[in-house]
Amino acid sequence: MSNLSDTSQLDSVITSFQVDALTVRLYNQEARLTQDAAKIAQQYLQHLLTEQSTITVILATGNSQIKFLEALIALEGVDWSRSVLFHLDEYLGIEANHRASFRHYLQERVEKQVNPAVFHYIQGDAMQPLAECERYTRLLQTQQIDLCCLGLGENGHLAFNEPSVVDFNDPYPVKLVRLELATRQQQVSERHFPVLDAVPQYAFTLTIPLICSAKKILCFAPEKRKALAVKKMLQEPISTGSPASILRTQNQATLFLDPDSASLL
Repeated sequence: MSNLSDTSQLDSVITSFQVDALTVRLYNQEARLTQDAAKIAQQYLQHLLTEQSTITVILATGNSQIKFLEALIALEGVDWSRSVLFHLDEYLGIEANHRASFRHYLQERVEKQVNPAVFHYIQGDAMQPLAECERYTRLLQTQQIDLCCLGLGENGHLAFNEPSVVDFNDPYPVKLVRLELATRQQQVSERHFPVLDAVPQYAFTLTIPLICSAKKILCFAPEKRKALAVKKMLQEPISTGSPASILRTQNQATLFLDPDSASLL
């Protein structure tokens, strides 16, 4: 790990360094992390729209994304009417109006705020889940992914690519997976579900090769509860035991940390 100071560029950054191909940006507080990440995304999307007619973006959900999405939308300056949006994952069997549905999350926090050209949602309650995987795959493969936004799971997952099911060379862009207990418990801890038994056991997820095909990747990992996952991601060998460690092979990826999540480094 080489330490390359970036404080002259932006005083909200404590340090910026490389871990293999991955850029890591460490901030002195989560609020500054959010604002800077939103500015990076805004400027990147603005630039793309000077060169191409539309932008294609994959968005994440979860608590780490809420303030980022609010900040990005508040910055304005991005012509969202020229955007095609996707999302990373969705629970199997959940209805679109369920308060824990990722469709509901993104409809309320993004689609209703920016009115994109189209937001393609995974239909979690599709009657034929395998056919839904195929449908979403076809939609994703019609264009290059310009930006993918991610959160880091407490067990090191990206989207729902759990350590027990992740495949760095997955032949499927979208698949169904069984969720690990740690992931289901995280959803309760974050108050998306009242009790563990209410959390679905299976989910749709975009896979690692699809995520890594994006031209730019922004991964968010604030808070103390992500510290162990961050340590494994950055300091242990790249392996499926820490799915997020694959980002160390991606020079288009940036990981955003705060002092709490970086506390074990």
